[in-house]
Amino acid sequence: MQLRIAMLGVMLGLALPALRGTDWAALLPAGVSVELPHPGKLRWPAGEIDLPPLPQVLPVPVPATHGGGGGEAVTARFGRCGRGAVGDCVVDGDTFRLAGEKVRIADIDTPETHPPRCAREARLGERATERLRDLLNAGPVTLAAYKRSHDRYGRRLAVVTRGGVSLGETLVAEGLARRYDGGPRRGWCAWA
Repeated sequence: MQLRIAMLGVMLGLALPALRGTDWAALLPAGVSVELPHPGKLRWPAGEIDLPPLPQVLPVPVPATHGGGGGEAVTARFGRCGRGAVGDCVVDGDTFRLAGEKVRIADIDTPETHPPRCAREARLGERATERLRDLLNAGPVTLAAYKRSHDRYGRRLAVVTRGGVSLGETLVAEGLARRYDGGPRRGWCAWA
C-alpha cells in the first residue's frame, strides 16, 4: 500500500501542470484525499502548490483531405470518464464518450493514459486529456465522417472541428498529439 501511495505521489508530481479538473476520487486509493481549494492551486498536507496555466495556441484550419463534408453538429458538457462516470466524458486525449457512444478522433494519436509506458507519456497524456476536455467544452463541435466509420475497437471514427478548426490539429500544434493516418504508432517515451 505504501508503495502505491509513493508511486502515485511521484506521478502526481510529474503531472502538476495538467492536474486541473482531475477526478481525484477515481485516482487515489481508499482513505487518501487531496483538495483543490481554488483553481490553479494544489493543497498537500505540507502546504499549497501553484499550478502553471496551460498554454493557449492559435486555431489551425482543417485540411480538406479528410472524409465526408458537413458533419454532425453537437453540443454537450464533458467531464472526465472514470470509475462511476456517466454521460458525456473524455476518456483520453483522442477519445471521448458522446451520448453513450465512444468517439475516436481519427486524424490524431495522443499519448496513452491507460496505462502510460513512462512518466513523460503520463504527463503528456494527462495534459492532452484535459486539453481535449477544455476544447470540447468551449462550444458546439462538428463530427465529420472519416475514411472508415469505426475502428477495430468499435469506436466511431470522426474528425472533430469547431468553426472549421480541427481540434485534433490544435492538439498537434500544442505538442499534445501527432497526426495519424493509419499504420503503426510510435511511442511517446523517447519522442521529443
